[in-house]
Amino acid sequence: MKELIAYILQFGNLNQHQIDLISKKATLLALRKDEYFSEAGKIAQQVGFTLDGIVRVCYYNNKGEEITKYFIEENNLVVDLESFDNQIPSSAYVQAITDCKILLFSRKDWNELLDTIIGWDTIVHKIISKALRQKVDRRSPLVSEDATTRYLKFLEIYPNVVNRIPLSYIASYLGITQSSLSRIRKNIS
Repeated sequence: MKELIAYILQFGNLNQHQIDLISKKATLLALRKDEYFSEAGKIAQQVGFTLDGIVRVCYYNNKGEEITKYFIEENNLVVDLESFDNQIPSSAYVQAITDCKILLFSRKDWNELLDTIIGWDTIVHKIISKALRQKVDRRSPLVSEDATTRYLKFLEIYPNVVNRIPLSYIASYLGITQSSLSRIRKNIS
């Protein structure tokens, strides 16, 4: 819980009563490797905060190929924001790629925090803005670079992820085949 509170306090101030309220609303979810936090076609009903482990956001393209959009590691919020906020079916899957421990807030509890804590909406807005900027910053260089440069950039962006997840997910994220990724890794070593 201290990780979540430290994370939130980067974006605004809370008093002890507000921190206690947030702590009371959170439940611990153990998500096993390959289990889904949320699924395409369903409406996201929860907000999570990753204490331990890595999840990925992925979708299937029109050829039925699985595409990894990005990874979420420890000390970050996990939510399919568009689905959660607009109550529409998600277009992506959020899947654990390692065993995960996630602090979980139901829609009802999250909304109660928004209604009860003055300034909570501002804090949440700042968190979401940072996450969106990060997403753009992480994806933009990957569009125009060659595969080796994209992989080196991946290592920079996700230094704590590379040795903890399957190469197939990294290849999917980079938009290359797994054999190409293996060659790149061999040439770099």
